[in-house]
Amino acid sequence: MSETSGQTATQTGIDPRGPQFAAALTVVVLILALLLPQPWALVVTAIQTVLFAIGAGLGVQRTPHSWLFKKFVRPRLGAPNELEDPAPPRFAQGVGLAFVLVALVGFILGATLVAQIALGFALVAAVLNAAFKFCLGCELYLLIRRVGLIPSA
Repeated sequence: MSETSGQTATQTGIDPRGPQFAAALTVVVLILALLLPQPWALVVTAIQTVLFAIGAGLGVQRTPHSWLFKKFVRPRLGAPNELEDPAPPRFAQGVGLAFVLVALVGFILGATLVAQIALGFALVAAVLNAAFKFCLGCELYLLIRRVGLIPSA
C-alpha cells in the first residue's frame, strides 16, 4: 500500500499493515451490517460489496481503505520490515466478495439468516486478519497456488 523508489506498489509489493488496517475497518462495517435492521443492513452490505469488488478487481492498493492508510496511518509508522506480494490480499478480497454477495442476495430475497451467516463468515476472516495478522484468504491463495491451480508468477 506504499510506494517506494518511484515504483508502484504493484511492482514492489505492499505494506503488509495496510491489509490489516483494511480488515479492521471491514470488521466495523460487517458488525454494523449484522446489527442494523433492514433496510440499513442491506445498504451497509452493498457498500461492503463494492469495497470488496474494488479490492478484488483493481487490487488492494486502489481501495478507499488503502487511501486512508496511505494518507493518515502510514505516515505515523516506521517503514515496514518487508513488502508483501499484493496477489494474496487481492484474492482474499475476492473471497470476501463472494461471502458478501451471498449476504446481499440473501437480504434481497428475504433470507436474513442466510445473509447473516455469510456476513458472519466474512467477519471471522476479517477479525483474524485485523487482530492476529492471519489472512485466511491469503492462506487459501497460497494453498491453491501450491497445488498448482494458480500459476506461480
